[in-house]
Amino acid sequence: MSEAAAPIGLSWAPKLPYLATTSGSSKKDPAPNPSTAQGSLWKPGSDLVDGLFVPPRDPRKANKLARKNVKDTTGKGWFDMPAPIITPELKKDLEILQLRHVMDPKRHFKRAGKSKALPKYFQVGTVIEPASEFFSSRLTKRERKTTLVDELLSDQSLKSYRMRKVREIQESRTPGGNQKWKNKGKKTFKRAKDRRK
Repeated sequence: MSEAAAPIGLSWAPKLPYLATTSGSSKKDPAPNPSTAQGSLWKPGSDLVDGLFVPPRDPRKANKLARKNVKDTTGKGWFDMPAPIITPELKKDLEILQLRHVMDPKRHFKRAGKSKALPKYFQVGTVIEPASEFFSSRLTKRERKTTLVDELLSDQSLKSYRMRKVREIQESRTPGGNQKWKNKGKKTFKRAKDRRK
């Protein structure tokens, strides 16, 4: 029985036959589906050498495999900050941060830019106030919420400002007078005739 020479640096392990558990049936159990049996560890038979996975020798395939295994980060210049999973709560907070120049009339922020796309790499932290700010600019326990959106919606001063701004926009966009009773064009004569009846 001739065996192929194992690649250098890899240890050899014997090929073992599949040991099926007998559950009282005389029929042979078929081999298990590899995708369900071992999940992502399963490799097709062509990639295995004596039961071991050997990376491809083709540089293109090796580079493709290496790109799959590399984590999505910003790089060494930004200390390999990973790209977080964006949840609905995080998405709302990021959208609020992009609109922060509109939220508060007393604070002026630089606009986020024309791009409406959410950032890919970011980190979320918690602000811990020093003891010197206990009475000045600290949030009380009642004012603290789980997300930034909840904090802004519960703030009464911002709520009154938002309602006033919405009212101003609605008043500026509503037409003057009631359009329903204005007579225009040939319909004027017809409406006057209907009124006389």
